Amino acid sequence: MELHVQRRRRIAIAAASYILLVYLRQKLRKRKRRYWVKTIFKNRLEYGTRLYKELIDDGAEANFARMTANQFDLLCSLLDNKIRKNDTNYHDAITIKERLLITLRFLASGDSYVSLQYLFRVSKQSISKIVPEVCEAIIDVLEDYVKMPSKEEEWLAVSQEFDKKWNFPHVLGAMDGKHVVLQAPFNSGNDYDNYKLFPSIVLFALVDANYRFLYVNVGSKGRISDGGVFKSTKLYEKLEKKELNIPSAKILQVPYKIEVPYFILGDKAFQLNEYTLKPYEGDPERGSSERIFNYRLSRARRVVENAFGVLSSSYRVLRKPMLLEPEKATKVVLATVYLYNYLRSNSNLRSPVSFDTIQENGEIVPGSWRTEQAPTSLLPIDAIPRRASQNARDIRCHLARHFITNGAIVWQNEYQ
Repeated sequence: MELHVQRRRRIAIAAASYILLVYLRQKLRKRKRRYWVKTIFKNRLEYGTRLYKELIDDGAEANFARMTANQFDLLCSLLDNKIRKNDTNYHDAITIKERLLITLRFLASGDSYVSLQYLFRVSKQSISKIVPEVCEAIIDVLEDYVKMPSKEEEWLAVSQEFDKKWNFPHVLGAMDGKHVVLQAPFNSGNDYDNYKLFPSIVLFALVDANYRFLYVNVGSKGRISDGGVFKSTKLYEKLEKKELNIPSAKILQVPYKIEVPYFILGDKAFQLNEYTLKPYEGDPERGSSERIFNYRLSRARRVVENAFGVLSSSYRVLRKPMLLEPEKATKVVLATVYLYNYLRSNSNLRSPVSFDTIQENGEIVPGSWRTEQAPTSLLPIDAIPRRASQNARDIRCHLARHFITNGAIVWQNEYQ
């Protein structure tokens, strides 16, 4: 019996020794790598970096990156300290121009990271890091391009532009909210599902008479109602606390006695109150003051619809479901808005035909963004009726009467 135990012990020790020897041989054996960098990425410096130069030579850089070469170079200089990476002993860093061009092409086309890696010869893992970083840097350096007025004189200038271009007095801006479609976020259940039962985040914006964004709020879950989105913004908080230095109420003209406050135009999804004006419900009778009021308000409020339309037409990442988590998607949407204002400030984003125009006889000519394929992601937020105060209803009635008397526009088709 004792010999049998000793024999089993020697066999176990021999087996363990053999296994250990094999393991050490495999551990010490140097495995020769097939390659350090894939061939397509290895040739990046030879082919990938000259892409933008070839685009400039062909005059296609504005279509590819949605901006001219001068605007691109200026933006590169602004982002220099924020997105620059240093070379290492193992590889050369991706240049500033490459990093910015990758991000701009992603925003302009909405292509996947896999598709972009073959175009720029940069791995999709690197692109997945570059895009959020550059978007965040764009938001930081272009912060002053999306800014609400802070003085009474600035608000009055906005109001005068609305009165001059859209014939609607005492307007501080037009606001609206749109759903930006996402891929269902991980472990989120139906938190992000909107009223059409697909996941989204809300882009809420305030726009002036020249189609510029004055204020944006992005990131609210799609299931939140319009009132909840608006009330979660700093704009609503400052309006409630009267911290925006909005001009005091004034009469529209002599001999009126009713003082009309300055307000923001909204659609039926918003509440009618002292600082928000919305159209009459239903379908008013043809030729009535209510119908004319709705027409004038709709015409003045179309600036926000135009801004959303041109934004999504220029940056088509907004037209596709984003394969990103909500936090990164929020940065992408904000970056498109800041770039939109940046380009509007330096030159026209697109040709004037992109926006709706009004002819001398009052006929509205739709912009080119309306004739293109309708955006699948920028869907309006749903409307929830809310009771308005009597004073707000009186102000709306006063404006409706004004539009058919002293404030009427001599257009043949206005009252149709």
